[in-house]
Amino acid sequence: MYDCPFTLFIMSSSLHLNSASIDWLFWECLIETNGISIDRPYGTAHPEYPHIIYPLDYGYINNTTGLDGMEVDIFVGSANNGLVAMIFTNDYRRGDQEFKLIYNCTPPEIYCVNGFINYDRTLMEGKLLVRYPLHTLWRRENLFPR
Repeated sequence: MYDCPFTLFIMSSSLHLNSASIDWLFWECLIETNGISIDRPYGTAHPEYPHIIYPLDYGYINNTTGLDGMEVDIFVGSANNGLVAMIFTNDYRRGDQEFKLIYNCTPPEIYCVNGFINYDRTLMEGKLLVRYPLHTLWRRENLFPR
């Protein structure tokens, strides 16, 4: 069982996050080694807030413990580009802070996760941290905004 380092808790509170602060390869290896379980597929309603619908597959990395005591959360998209972002959240319902990984997502899916997390800021707020500049992902995925 892998427990998240305390430094990520400190970073989640920081206003000065940057991509160089994260060991992206470590998290990708953990995802590949432990695997992912999807417990809230695309289109599923949130169990406590049925008006909130998951825009992407959502689950967790197996055999991990996140900052909230549960498994490390992960959004999974439709691309094949690995770990592309993290979103650091303040969950006002539960009074905790954690991070969620964003994996195999296109740029529009990354925007979608950010909007989903920040949809009702009385419940939860998040700060997005992308691994690569988004214009790089747009080019790599051959998706150019019009």
